[in-house]
Amino acid sequence: MSAPPAEKANEHELTDGFHLVIDALKLNGVRTIYGVPGIPITDFGRMAQGAGIRVISFRHEQNAGNAAAIAGYLTKKPGVCLTVSAPGFLNGLTALANATTNCFPMILISGSSEREIVDLQQGDYEEMDQLAIARPLCKAAFRVLHAADIGIGVARAIRAAVSGRPGGVYLDLPAKLFPQAMDAEAGAKSLVKVIDAAPAQIPAPSAIKRALDLLKSAKRPLIILGKGAAYAQADEAIRAFVEKSGAPFLPMSMAKGLLPDLHPQSAGAARSTVLKDADVVVMVGARLNWLLSHGKGKTWGEPGSKKFIQIDIEPKEMDSNIEIAAPVVGDIGSCISALLDGMGAHWPAAPADWMNAVVARRDDNIAKMAPRLMNNRSPMDYHGALGRLRTIIKERPDAILINEGANTLDLARGIIDMYKPRKRLDVGTWGVMGIGMGYSIAAAIETGKPVLAVVGDSAFGFSGIEIETICRYNLPVCVVVFNNNGIYRGTDVNPAGGEDPATTVFVKDARYDKMMEAFGGAGVHATTPDELSRAVNAAMDSGRPTLVNAVIDPMAGTESGRIGALNPQSVVKKK
Repeated sequence: MSAPPAEKANEHELTDGFHLVIDALKLNGVRTIYGVPGIPITDFGRMAQGAGIRVISFRHEQNAGNAAAIAGYLTKKPGVCLTVSAPGFLNGLTALANATTNCFPMILISGSSEREIVDLQQGDYEEMDQLAIARPLCKAAFRVLHAADIGIGVARAIRAAVSGRPGGVYLDLPAKLFPQAMDAEAGAKSLVKVIDAAPAQIPAPSAIKRALDLLKSAKRPLIILGKGAAYAQADEAIRAFVEKSGAPFLPMSMAKGLLPDLHPQSAGAARSTVLKDADVVVMVGARLNWLLSHGKGKTWGEPGSKKFIQIDIEPKEMDSNIEIAAPVVGDIGSCISALLDGMGAHWPAAPADWMNAVVARRDDNIAKMAPRLMNNRSPMDYHGALGRLRTIIKERPDAILINEGANTLDLARGIIDMYKPRKRLDVGTWGVMGIGMGYSIAAAIETGKPVLAVVGDSAFGFSGIEIETICRYNLPVCVVVFNNNGIYRGTDVNPAGGEDPATTVFVKDARYDKMMEAFGGAGVHATTPDELSRAVNAAMDSGRPTLVNAVIDPMAGTESGRIGALNPQSVVKKK
């Protein structure tokens, strides 16, 4: 008698929430996750790494979130940040809100407590209604309760992050979701590959004609390029449009390099003149917010002296501060292509007297600045130090510049010329400090290019511990800390005369370079511009994690750079 057939150990193969989330991300091209491990997502991080996703572990969730946000900006795909519940979620939430404000596609995935405990407020570990908290601070927020819905949840998050005006999305995954089991075949069928996540938004022909009629009538046209134009990656079309128009262009800080700053039509060094005197202004992926004085006031000359053409994918952006005479709604690439087609082969050049006046002012300002950028003083001033870094970027145009601080940011954006798009990353719309190390890490990982982070000592304090992360992953990042012993300047004194230092003063002559050495990187102490130049060039050549402690004269700074007026002044005068 023959033996009975062996019973199958498992009639159906199973999968669970851990694997379904990982498979959903991989199906949609997610190759890197930025985050901080901990309960309840520790095992998820391990399993994602085991499945071939690169998991970059940070020391603080806000820095991981900033990395994910700038990864989204650089790739046009949502960067993913993974955090633990409650405090970890809140740390990541700042980066998520900042990403939404700056229109960076990002998904914050956080573990959370079980709904039945949260809703009854029974005091679970790190209990918090995270979805409710996140919703007003991001573009969209979703919660997945059942393993069978993971595919849809991930797909909705991806589409929300990149479609229309990009932004941050929150995806809430309760701890109980991860071990939920289901049939593996059914699980695979539940996953969704997002098709055409950010479809083209074609502008109306009437809007294109209206904009071109207005531009053709201009006697003093100006084109302003914002970071939305850089994000669009429509680089060749934008360059062709600017050059065909013959108009001067002014890049906002993260749009620098869309056309080289040394381009004949560049008006960066004549900013005040072109903003005040232009009569028709074309806004390409830029917003008339505080960074452009809301489109009014003395910055813009006489009230009513200019008309605006605005190109943006978000209709609600139009007329947000002032009347927009020619709104063009659509994605940047489609809008610029339509404008180029409408301009035809014989578009009239911008009036020569206008362009000549802009060039004369630009060249005069550059000539006046040149001697200040060549000094070799010790201790350094900002101009001497930034003058050397300006030369380094010119010689290494593929390097990515990260920039934050007060004076360090404000002066660098005007001094350091950029030559290629998306090579300058900075604090963006909110002016938030602390983006430096997160941006540096993501820029190195996403592009494979060397990174030069130029940060003030105050800004460095927000994310400086991530130099350990830079060393741990052996990234080609050179951090230059402009060290002037404090915020704005290191010479303030306690007005009460007590022993406590002034609120803006740090430890005198701190050695930030020793911090990098403690983690195995290279630390350099530079006291002159020439020493700074040698140190940075050596770091960029080696590709080794390096921190240069650049000693800046404590007297060199000014309060809040050029935005000191935003500090309210007391109306009470002390007698």
